[in-house]
Amino acid sequence: MSIDLEDWFQVHNLSGVIPYDKWDDCELRIEANTSRVLALLQKHGVTATFFVLGWVAERLPDLIRAIAREGHEIASHSYAHRLLTYQTPDEFDTDLGKSLAILREASVQPVNGFRAPSFSVTRQTLWSYRIMAKHRIEYDSSVFPIGFHPDYGIPDAPLSFYRTAGGIMELPLSCARVFRRRIPCSGGGYFRIFPYEMNRRLIRRCNAEGRPVVFYIHPWEFDPGQPRVRLGKIKTFRHYTNLKRTQDRFDRLLGDFAFGSIRDTLRLETSKESLAGLEQWQA
Repeated sequence: MSIDLEDWFQVHNLSGVIPYDKWDDCELRIEANTSRVLALLQKHGVTATFFVLGWVAERLPDLIRAIAREGHEIASHSYAHRLLTYQTPDEFDTDLGKSLAILREASVQPVNGFRAPSFSVTRQTLWSYRIMAKHRIEYDSSVFPIGFHPDYGIPDAPLSFYRTAGGIMELPLSCARVFRRRIPCSGGGYFRIFPYEMNRRLIRRCNAEGRPVVFYIHPWEFDPGQPRVRLGKIKTFRHYTNLKRTQDRFDRLLGDFAFGSIRDTLRLETSKESLAGLEQWQA
């Protein structure tokens, strides 16, 4: 279980309307929304990985400490939520380093994981693994093994965990195989838009193949009262569909399946010696 800790105005879907230099003018709603998520995780005894924006941690360090105190893992979601496809290697190096310094101080725990904004580790940004390794990142969860999304995806990437050529462990976002097609069942907009029963069946299909599902959700997805921004039809559909249903669906999901943090999952898989023989893969 992973939580991408970013506020409602920091989503890439809204970046054309609310640019980075306007973030400080926006209402912070992340504390109340994160409290809803934490309450549900506690109810079901689930420990999660929180991929945190450095921008958020810099302004709300007590929130990050509270998450860590509850036993959850803190990982990086970058500092400024800028897609890797819009950065140079040097810019990413600076952004990641800034994020990690803030998170490691706020959480008082090792920060060894990374998720790129909008899953933007693609064929064009594989250079990012070298920079992750420089900053002592041990695993990444940024590759979406699909080919239909305009902003992300590596359509022929493995569906299971694998090692990159640089030694970073990659935990791709989960997809189920249905009639030779890859259907996402990993959370976010897919979780809100697809019927719940469809999500459940797809997750079970992955589990039946022996694959743990990497699931993600954002605190803003629990907030139907967030400020509304005028967007195009497709972006409006992606961002606002079924926000009122997220909390109940997430509660049901946590009751239907057993989840843990990425840190704990990797420990479990390693104890089974299932990671020792993983082959390297290069897009």
